[in-house]
Amino acid sequence: MAGNVAKRPNGKWRARYRDDADKEHARHFDRKVDAQRWLDEQISRLLMGTHVAPRHARISVGEWCDTWLDGYRGNRASTVRQAETHIKRIKVAFGSMPIGSVRPSHVRTWCAQLSAEGLEDSYVYALHARLAQVFADAVHDGLVAKSPCSRRTSPPAGKQRPYVCTTEQMWALHDAMPERLRAAVLLGALAGLRDAEACGLRIADIDFMRGIVTPAVQYPAEPLKTETSKSALPLPQSLALALSAHVSRWSTEETVLANEWGDQLGPWALQRAMRTARAKVAGLPSGFRFHDLRHYLASMLIASGADVKVVQARLRHASAKTTLDTYAHLWPDSDESTRAAIEAVMTTRVESLQSPDADSL
Repeated sequence: MAGNVAKRPNGKWRARYRDDADKEHARHFDRKVDAQRWLDEQISRLLMGTHVAPRHARISVGEWCDTWLDGYRGNRASTVRQAETHIKRIKVAFGSMPIGSVRPSHVRTWCAQLSAEGLEDSYVYALHARLAQVFADAVHDGLVAKSPCSRRTSPPAGKQRPYVCTTEQMWALHDAMPERLRAAVLLGALAGLRDAEACGLRIADIDFMRGIVTPAVQYPAEPLKTETSKSALPLPQSLALALSAHVSRWSTEETVLANEWGDQLGPWALQRAMRTARAKVAGLPSGFRFHDLRHYLASMLIASGADVKVVQARLRHASAKTTLDTYAHLWPDSDESTRAAIEAVMTTRVESLQSPDADSL
């Protein structure tokens, strides 16, 4: 850990030291005071355990993002595409900066600028999360001692109350879709499948006799991301019969949903059909998506008296927290239910005291 500052024949001052791995680091300065300040700073970091080799700290954020993406490409293609979109934004803001020079204040300013551009809170939150992921791996690789991202720099996640269509709107949307795609609305609104799951659903994944659908893959034939997403879903006989009739008339040899050429339906084609159909349904907002049909299922289950665990299971959420964060406002008012429960206890007590056999309060 020893270090020293010495004047070179060319008049420069060289500060040098050895780190804990006995690797030498050196830097030249015009003034001795600057050389000594730099040396003291590096020695202090060594003592505190936050030392990073100076050459690593000079790597730009853009260079590290490229390296990080190369290692990230082992994930599914859709996941990588999303990461690439996030990285483009990150490189615009931080790409030319040395990775060791990014400070929490820079991150907070960036998030504020993104919000000022009009981006949704949830998207700004996702971009911050990606930056935090990139820097966490940089810390693990020894490029920086500490990430500039933390809870203090994180923007609000943004809570949105999803639009829940009415039963009339759901059936109107069903009828407005091309006949070969009407089963997709049933799969979204009554089975809770996501668009890629509906497009990837195979005929073999439906047990028409027992009334069970077990999603196993998403478009085109990729495994689902989590085990929870593979949970079996019960279907009433009427829905099973409707899907069976659809399969007999419109399906491919393997998948339930097919395009106009008889090939497997892609999510983009389903979304395009949704946009056309929703314009024909009175009251549906312009941003209504296939995914919003899952909100209809959740509201229907809650209205029927299902508790949070049942709704979580039918929507295949990994956590009940996700279910509550999204749909808590749909459950009966907790204040009123609390008052009703206490009122029942008090009423029972008053009635018992008013009975002829009661002695006294």
